[in-house]
Amino acid sequence: MWGKFTIIFKCVTFNNMEIALIITALLLALIGIIGCIVPGLPGPPLNYISILLIQWSFSPFSNEFLFWWAVIVLAVTLLDYFLPVWVAKKIGASREGIIGSIIGMLAGFIIPPVGIILGLIAGAIIGDLIAGKRLHEAVYSGLGTAFGTLLSTGFKLIVSAILFWHMMKSTFCYITDCGNI
Repeated sequence: MWGKFTIIFKCVTFNNMEIALIITALLLALIGIIGCIVPGLPGPPLNYISILLIQWSFSPFSNEFLFWWAVIVLAVTLLDYFLPVWVAKKIGASREGIIGSIIGMLAGFIIPPVGIILGLIAGAIIGDLIAGKRLHEAVYSGLGTAFGTLLSTGFKLIVSAILFWHMMKSTFCYITDCGNI
């Protein structure tokens, strides 16, 4: 009965460096996922660094895997800077509306995650009202600015989650006889 639930460990001995690299990679990956939501923390780049630490420890990834994920992480990181502003500009948000959305999002950290989203929308609306837009125009641009930011955050979360999965899978398979997961 218990044989089905037993994990058979390989004859793997860890040195202190491998243990430190694996723990550091895990911490960076978790911070990377949090960084997808918290401004100022580079989510996907931290997850990619965790992959590089695992690679340095026991080399589970191919060079092609590392190259393409570096390209994806770079693209998503650049997209994170440009997509919200591009969407905001496309829907007619003012400079004040964009600045207001950033201030509102930061103020919203008091009550995450709802406060972040509501702060972003409220900040964009207030900023556009200050810029002289009518209420319906300000609401439209506020919702559009929020959409662009949430879309960008979604891309970051997807990339970070996939990298986290690869990091955890490769570490688990290194430690155990997992076969193909």
